Amino acid sequence: MKKFAKKQWIKFGIAAVLYILFSLWMQNLWLLLGLIVLVDIFLTQYIPWGAWKRSKNPTVRNALEWVDDILFALIAVYFINLFIFQNYQIPSSSLEKSLLVGDYLFVSKLSYGPRVPNTPLSFPLVQNTLPFFNSKSYLDWPEWGYKRVKGFGHVKRNDIVVFNFPAGDTVALKVQNPSYDELVAQYGRETIWLDKNTFGDVIYRPVDKRENYVKRCIGMPGDTVELRNNQVYIDGKPAKNPENMQFNYFVETDGSPITEEQFRLMDVSKDDYMRSAIGNNATLLSFLGFKPNENGQFNPVYHIPLTKKSLAIAEKLPSVKKVVIEPDAWSGPTYPAWYETGWTRDNFGPLWIPKKGATIPLNERNIALYGRCIKNYENNTLEEKDGKYYINGKPETSYTFKYDYYWMMGDNRHNSADSRSWGFVPEDHIVGKPILIWLSLDKDRSLFDGGIRWNRLFRMVHPD
Repeated sequence: MKKFAKKQWIKFGIAAVLYILFSLWMQNLWLLLGLIVLVDIFLTQYIPWGAWKRSKNPTVRNALEWVDDILFALIAVYFINLFIFQNYQIPSSSLEKSLLVGDYLFVSKLSYGPRVPNTPLSFPLVQNTLPFFNSKSYLDWPEWGYKRVKGFGHVKRNDIVVFNFPAGDTVALKVQNPSYDELVAQYGRETIWLDKNTFGDVIYRPVDKRENYVKRCIGMPGDTVELRNNQVYIDGKPAKNPENMQFNYFVETDGSPITEEQFRLMDVSKDDYMRSAIGNNATLLSFLGFKPNENGQFNPVYHIPLTKKSLAIAEKLPSVKKVVIEPDAWSGPTYPAWYETGWTRDNFGPLWIPKKGATIPLNERNIALYGRCIKNYENNTLEEKDGKYYINGKPETSYTFKYDYYWMMGDNRHNSADSRSWGFVPEDHIVGKPILIWLSLDKDRSLFDGGIRWNRLFRMVHPD
């Protein structure tokens, strides 16, 4: 038997222990077959893994050294991104002012336990589309089922959570917002599939390749969630509101414009105040309760989002005459888009959140509310024939859920496409928990005039 050096045994021992621990964490003993590869890499070396290092051509050696380093970096990044943490940028104002547009976050996969990827063969650091090539960044095969390994904890109420967009399973590539379900409710399925010029191709995306969203977890599995006049109720009791929760308001002045400095004082972003003036639409302004002045004209009215603190500042500005919260009639359709509930953005529910192991009767209303969970998220067929419901071809009168579900909402309550629009978030869509803001850029300001929000750098992300 070939004698191996002590240094070889030490390297093999360290690699083998780490690999065995990883296999146990993944709860997949088949991975232990990979020890054969480690034996050959560190000991027997039947496969000439480093043969390129013995090349007499320096150009070949240098080129292959670059290839070796790049491959190692890609594999390392792939595993870190899958199992430890990933970078995420806040793209929209949904969680203002808790998390800001331009915040760059480290999202911990370990907080709730990392998922084994549904699509293991994919390009690292790309969600679903390769830049420049405009093609899929992953292979459809193999596609694995849902499995989550042990982490440090579980999703808790009021946690800020990153998750895959549930309604992003089916996507019209040219119109990805609103969701495919909302498009079908508005235009009809046939129109979307046939009108390629407007909607593009309609594709399916696996769970881990759906777009990443970040919201606050308001409702837990088994809760009953309800909104009454913008106040969330859980099981009939008022829920704690986020400290920086904000709503849209109409702000009337005495004729004087609100200055950029005053917008900054109210912490209103440039995007919001640049599109805030609503003009002299007499019908709209009368509907909102504003009245013409002595000249028969309406004073300037601004449409802006404000926190409780910002609202107090706005009401004290000398030029402000009246402040009115945006009415419920201003909102769009709510979940489920295909069924009339009478619910609105600000007055929604009550709606029970599915819990693993809980059973519901199958009837028209429950199919409307939970049919997407049964079909799209838990991968069953669901049909109605002659007044009876068939799940996977068998007649059923009830259904028992396989997953826990969550209710996610943005703190910017009037500027957030959240569970009120597209419904529940299944447990297999949970990605991780933001833990650190490592960079924060304010696009409204130049680099040397507050463009970098220094006070937010390396700040831990807390529920408030």
